[in-house]
Amino acid sequence: MSDDILFDLKGVSKQFVKGKETITIFDGLDMSIARGDFLAIMGPSGSGKTTLLNMLGGVDQPTSGEIHFDGKRVDTLSETQLAAWRANNIGFIFQFYNLMPMLNAHRNVELPLLLTNLGKGHRKKSVAAALELVSLSDRAKHMPKEMSGGQQQRVAIARALVSDPKLLLCDEPTGDLDRQTADEILEMLQLLNREYGKTIVMVTHDAEAAKYARRTLHLDKGEFVEKDLAA
Repeated sequence: MSDDILFDLKGVSKQFVKGKETITIFDGLDMSIARGDFLAIMGPSGSGKTTLLNMLGGVDQPTSGEIHFDGKRVDTLSETQLAAWRANNIGFIFQFYNLMPMLNAHRNVELPLLLTNLGKGHRKKSVAAALELVSLSDRAKHMPKEMSGGQQQRVAIARALVSDPKLLLCDEPTGDLDRQTADEILEMLQLLNREYGKTIVMVTHDAEAAKYARRTLHLDKGEFVEKDLAA
């Protein structure tokens, strides 16, 4: 695999058994994601977008085929190994933020670091840096209910960034936001990609959101059609 390729899917198939029926989502899917890419994945509901994102994040496993990350095969890792791999390499951003309502912004961002061996002082500095990156240093002690939807999503982005992952996986990250706030969040993702070199894969139904990516892939019936959206 080329050093420029971060993710490489080879002949990946994914099937679900529902009652007596076997449903095939992917059948021999090949896909490569380069380092520093910002990829938008679009497609109709039920086309497998979230399933693909979950396989990239090691939350779901392919029925067959191989998934390689940074030159190493990851689909054969044990659950314990996968958890450690995710903690070190993957940041997740969701549509509904998934913040803990009883924790302030600082504590929410700190959560992924509690799975590491970092000391309290190191964790504090990392959280402060992540909140500063999303322009929320002044909201560190605010609870989620005291923040707008856009601010909550910024906290979620800071949480995804705090462990300095190689890949950000975004599942409809602006689906719960108004257009102006959505554009602000997308501009932030674009900045993280262009200025900080973060590799980003974003699932979205929003064609306007996809324009912020370097390229988009349309997923339909387990196959991709690529359209270059780069300016």
